[in-house]
Amino acid sequence: MTTSTKSDSAAKRDVTKLQRAIVDGLEDVKAHDIQVFNTEALSPLFERVIVASGTSNRQTKALASSVREAVKEAGFPVPRQEGEQNGEWIIVDCGSVVCHIMQPAIRQYYRLEEIWGETPVRMKIGAAKPKPAEVAAKKLAAKLAVEKAAAENTVVEKKPAAKKAAAKKPAAKPAAKKPAAKSAAAKTVKTVVVKPSTPRTAKPIAAKPAAKRAPRAKA
Repeated sequence: MTTSTKSDSAAKRDVTKLQRAIVDGLEDVKAHDIQVFNTEALSPLFERVIVASGTSNRQTKALASSVREAVKEAGFPVPRQEGEQNGEWIIVDCGSVVCHIMQPAIRQYYRLEEIWGETPVRMKIGAAKPKPAEVAAKKLAAKLAVEKAAAENTVVEKKPAAKKAAAKKPAAKPAAKKPAAKSAAAKTVKTVVVKPSTPRTAKPIAAKPAAKRAPRAKA
């Protein structure tokens, strides 16, 4: 069930993309009265019918050619085409979407809207498209804006780093407190009480016996 659901959603996206490509192709050559109809409930062969008008054989042929190119550029197979020789009614078969390009008199006579128009599809038609030069200019402006923002962010980040380095310099002064440690050590030494060593009693020096003198020799 999950796989089928995913495949259905993908198919719907493809149909939406395809009908958008066809409408864009029609708009590029100034087609008149473009209408899109959902035909899922009316035919198993296709899901959309698009009807548009061209004022002359030349325009209908140009519209059909534009639709073929737009569908091809969108990544879909090249559609089949019928009625190009006459030019009054050209059918461009794009698979799940069929496009009818008709001259006004032929369209009014056959009234395809009454056959397939039970469920019309709402689309933005007639919106102004940006020119390639305008698109390129907008992309360039966006790129420059991003680079400018990146450069400004870099400068802003460097300034606080310099402030931190400057703030750290005064912090090195408290290192001069080392003499205080010496004075504390000196105080500790001063408070030490040195007990006087007990005097040793001097031993009486024994008197050495006088050396006996040798007797003098008699004359």
